Order: sequence, then structure tokens, then C-alpha cells
Amino acid sequence: MGSGKRSLTTAAMVLACACAVLSAPGVAYASPAPAPTRTPTPTPTTSPAGKDLEAIRKKLDALYHDAAVATDAYNAAEEQAKQQSAEIVDLAREIVKGQDKLDELKDRAGAAARAQYRGGGLPPEMRLWLSDNPQQYLDGAGRVLQGEHATKGLLAEMTRTQQDLEQYAKDASAQWQKLEANRQAKATAQKEIKKQIAAAEKLESQLQKKEKERLAKLEEEAAYKAQTAWLSSGVLAEISGKASEQGKKAVKFATDQIGKPYEWGAEGPGSYDCSGLTSQAWAAAGHGIPRTSQEQWRQLPHVDVKDMRPGDLIIYFDDASHVAMYIGDGAIVHAPRPGRTVTITGAGSMPILGVVRPDA
Repeated sequence: MGSGKRSLTTAAMVLACACAVLSAPGVAYASPAPAPTRTPTPTPTTSPAGKDLEAIRKKLDALYHDAAVATDAYNAAEEQAKQQSAEIVDLAREIVKGQDKLDELKDRAGAAARAQYRGGGLPPEMRLWLSDNPQQYLDGAGRVLQGEHATKGLLAEMTRTQQDLEQYAKDASAQWQKLEANRQAKATAQKEIKKQIAAAEKLESQLQKKEKERLAKLEEEAAYKAQTAWLSSGVLAEISGKASEQGKKAVKFATDQIGKPYEWGAEGPGSYDCSGLTSQAWAAAGHGIPRTSQEQWRQLPHVDVKDMRPGDLIIYFDDASHVAMYIGDGAIVHAPRPGRTVTITGAGSMPILGVVRPDA
């Protein structure tokens, strides 16, 4: 009885937790071929006030990169928390069904026990001797024997059901602990994101208007230099893949979001982070993919850069902390970072880790 009461109490607790979880808050769109014809005029990197703007640019890149890494960690923890919440709810439902089944089995076993008790009293040989119809008695005895076997079967099923309930409760408890761990991971990542973005914004706020203008030009020139080096390798001449039908839909969705602001953790429709844009674009194309850039890199099939086609995803940096969608002609569409909007830029403007194909 103690075990049964504990299981029932556990079931009630898990169901309550589950309720809390339920209520808790070929032709692609392409930019003009990004092959500039002019050489940019070098811009002085030191302002009259003595600030080294190139060093500031690199520092800002590092801060926003760290914010992107933390954003990926936040998104991963959020996805895992969603899965664990759903599993807890499913387990709670199984516990409720199992408890109902156990109650029914107990009622049936009790009825069988009462029937056997009413048929008891005299020893079997005395009841046979007193019977007016020995054959009828023997037939009845056979039914009693069958009833005893059935009762044993009920008891065995009750035991299995009780064991299932105990396992469901253990599983639910384990999932709840994982859920809490991922909630803590989300909170930690959120603090890190805010810390890095605040540091970047503070650094930018210390610049005068002309310094900000020169800094923006430095950023453009750094991207131009990287894109030019990438194109100079001749890679674009090797890329001739045609977009699949789903790829065309994904590219259209992504390019339709141009101008919408970057927001970490966002999946639309009003704002996006980098992997929020790519995952939603492919969802709109009817093909679900992992939520984060790191999981997209880990789980999706890899293809060579020379074999990529519009709709493929380009993963950037050694830690796979950024992702963009290739749209053709050496260009990508992506959600860059805080303070920026969804835009088109050169595919080689950042260090490429590799390319993945959602619909391989």
C-alpha cells in the first residue's frame, strides 16, 4: 500500500508539473555579382582624438562574435527545454492512464476475490458428497479453477502496471531535472549575450559621429577585402548549381525578410537571428532543419563550396557560430548581428567553415 500511495502522489505531482509546463510563458534571387571594379581608398584608422578605429573594429567583431556564440547556446537550451517539456507532458498522460488502468484491475481483482469467498466454507470433498448433482458440482469446480487462474493473471497485470507507473514517474523526474538544467543554461547564456552586447554598445557610444562613419567604412572595406580575396580564388567560376524547388522557396522566404532587424533568439516574423532566419526559411519551404547554426553544421549533409547551390547554408567561423543562406552569384542573405538588419552581402566576406544542404 505504501508504494501505491507514493506512486499516486508522484503521478499527481508530475501531472501538476506538466500542467505548469503547458501553461508557461533553378533561378534564385541573387544580388548583382559582388565583384567590385574599384579599389577602395584607404581610410585613416586613427581619429584626431587618438582612437585606433581598426582596433575598435576588431574589438567589436570579437564582442559580437561572443554574443553570437552565447546566442547559439541560448537557442540550443531553449530547443531542448521545449522537447523536455513535451516529454514530461506525455509521461504525465501515461501516468494518468496507468493509474486508471490500475484502479480498474484492482476492482476486478476485488470482485473475483469476493466471488471466491462466497463459494468457500465447506471443504471440497464435503460439498461433493452433499451435492444432488455431482457432475454439476465438478463443472462448477472447473470454473472456479479457471477463475483462480484469471485472478492470478489480474494480479500479474496489476504488478506490471504498478512497475510501469513507477518507471514513468522516474522518467518524468529525470526529464524535469534536465528541464531545470536547461533553464539555467538559458539564463546563463542570456546574461552572457546581454553582457557582450552591452560592452559593444558602450564601446560604440564613446565614438563621435565622424568616428562612427569612419568605423562603418572600415567594416565595409574589411568585408570588401575578404570577398575580393574569395572571388580571386576563382571559386565562383566553379559554382554552377541550380536551386531545387524547395531551395527556391527557402531563398524567396529569406530574401523577403530583408530589412527586418536582427534580434538574438528571434525566429520571426518581425525579427530574426542568423539561424532563426535560415531555419524558418527552410520550414517555409516545407523542410524542417535544426534551430541553431552549430546543429545545422553538425546534423545536415555537407557539400563542397564549389558544389553549392542557392538555398544551401554557409556556416561561418571555426565554432560554427554564424550561418547564412547562399542565393547565387557569390552572394548570401543573412541576419548579421545586433544593430543590423537582414541583408545581402558577399558569401566570402567572413571566414567560411563549410556548406550544408538541408534538402540533400
